[in-house]
Amino acid sequence: MREIDLYSFQGLLKHEGKAKYGEAFRQWQIDAPNFIIDGHYPVRELWARAKSCWDKILVHESKSVLVVAHNAVNQALVATAIGLGTEYFRILLQSNCGVSVLDFTPQPEGGTPNICLNRLNQTPGSPVAGGSSAGRKTSKRIVLVCHGVSESDLESSMPYTGNGPLNMLGNIQAQKIAELLLDLKVNTVVSGTKMASVETADTITKVQEAADCLGADCIPRYVETKQIPDLDVESILTQSKKDASGLQNVSSGWLNRLDDDVTTSLWDQSEKSWKHLLYELSKGADQDNVVIAVGHPALHIAMMGHCLNLTKEWLGSFHLNAGSISVIDFPDGPSGTGVIRCINYTAHLGRWSIPITRSTQADEEY
Repeated sequence: MREIDLYSFQGLLKHEGKAKYGEAFRQWQIDAPNFIIDGHYPVRELWARAKSCWDKILVHESKSVLVVAHNAVNQALVATAIGLGTEYFRILLQSNCGVSVLDFTPQPEGGTPNICLNRLNQTPGSPVAGGSSAGRKTSKRIVLVCHGVSESDLESSMPYTGNGPLNMLGNIQAQKIAELLLDLKVNTVVSGTKMASVETADTITKVQEAADCLGADCIPRYVETKQIPDLDVESILTQSKKDASGLQNVSSGWLNRLDDDVTTSLWDQSEKSWKHLLYELSKGADQDNVVIAVGHPALHIAMMGHCLNLTKEWLGSFHLNAGSISVIDFPDGPSGTGVIRCINYTAHLGRWSIPITRSTQADEEY
C-alpha cells in the first residue's frame, strides 16, 4: 500500500521533471494511465497492487475496517473496488485526511458482495472553499445538492419522494446547505418542480443573495434560478413493481432493487438532465461559473454516472443521502472530463450529518 512508484521521476521537483524529461513529464500530466518510465507503467502497477490489497483487507472479520494510505493508493482502492479502470486516475479525488467509505453487502445467495461507494473524500474542511482538482485550477463547477427531507417521506415506500414541503429536518438541512455554499459565488441554481427541491433551492438562493449582508461578500450576488421538469424523477421511481418495503431506510445500493425498466427510464431521463447542467455551465465561456442542481438522490447518482461515462448497471455502486452535496469540477471546461471532488458530503449538517461508520449498538450483548 505504498504510494505510486514514479521511478526516475522520484525526488525531482516539478520544474526539474519538466526540464529533464520534457515529453515524458507532459504525458504524466495529460495521460497518466499510459505514462511509461524506465520500462514501467506506474498507474497500471498501482491498480494491480490495489486489487491485490483487497484480498488481504477483506479477510478481516471486523464489520468495519479502517485503511490508511496515500492519495493515489486510495484512489486506486476505491476505483478497483467498484470496478473502474486506470482511466479514472485523478478523477475520483482523495485529499489529505479525506475519508471515503465503501459498503460491502453480502448477497443472500453468496458469492461476490454488492459494493457501493457510500462516501468519497469527506474532508475536515469545506469541499467548496477552494483548492484545485488533481493539481489543476478550475473555474467551472457543478454542485449536486440532494434536497432536504419532506413531509411526504414518512408516508411513502419510496425514499425522498419530494412531493410534499420540507419538514423541520428538511428545513434545517436546506439552511445548512445554503450556509456551506456561501463559500462559493453561485451563478445558477436549477431544480426540479417538486416542492422539496424548490424549497431547498429557494433557501440556497436567498442566502446567496444575502451574502453581502452576512459578511460573506463585499458586493451583492445575483443568482439565476430555474425549475426544469427534466430534473423530476420521482414519478419514474414509483413505477417500480418490486417490493419497496424497507427502502425507506435508504441502504447502500438501493437502486439495484428497482425494476430494470425503471432504472432504464431513470438513466435516460438523467442524461437529459445532465445535458441541461452542462449547457448552463457552458455559459460565459471565459468566466467562473458555478451551477447548483437540486434534486432527488437517484437523479444525482445517475448524473454522476453520465459524468463518469458509465452505464445504468453502475447505479447501485453509489449512494447519496438527503441534504448531501457532491462536487464536480471541470478543469478543461464543460466539454472536458469532470473531476469528482466529493460524493455524499454531509459534514456541514452538524449533529444531523450522516456518520461515516455504522452504529454497532445493535451488535452489543447486554
